[in-house]
Amino acid sequence: MRGYFGIGIDGPSKEGNVGNLVRTAHSFGASFAFAVNPMKISHTGELVTADFADTSKSSTQIPFYNYETAADVHVPQGCQLVGIEMTDDAVDLPSFRHPVQAVYVLGGERTSLSPAMAERCDYMIKIPTKFSLNVATAGAIVMYDRLRLLGGFAERPVMPGGKPIEKPAHVHGGRFSRIERRLKNETK
Repeated sequence: MRGYFGIGIDGPSKEGNVGNLVRTAHSFGASFAFAVNPMKISHTGELVTADFADTSKSSTQIPFYNYETAADVHVPQGCQLVGIEMTDDAVDLPSFRHPVQAVYVLGGERTSLSPAMAERCDYMIKIPTKFSLNVATAGAIVMYDRLRLLGGFAERPVMPGGKPIEKPAHVHGGRFSRIERRLKNETK
């Protein structure tokens, strides 16, 4: 798949959801994951991202960043920030064209995206469900949709149970020499 993406949560409050999202992000090929203003665990004082539950230890395989504020979130040059939030003006995920270079951000478990984070977003998308989903589940759905659309898979068959409609094989342009091309153009 061309391009890259990162994904994070704005205001996470549960370490299990952070771990689930990071593990899923690693599985879908994310380049990095992050959290903005993570809550502290009341009995230890540690951030919910300090030692999140992640059985595959994905945080040792892809970078994980903690940011204090929405303004601190680093969005690489050429990347577009995509908010995932159930708002009236958000684009339904099935109708959204994913940027090749994207950073996705979800609101926390108990909150929506902060106004500061929503303001930074280039796009706002929503999953067309009857009610709000678990943050890690919502992230998994968005990452699956990205992979499905940008992954270069065969088209789905028209009829259930049919064979996928294979894409035609890529045709390479072949080898060429810039010098020979220039000499050919000079002789015309």
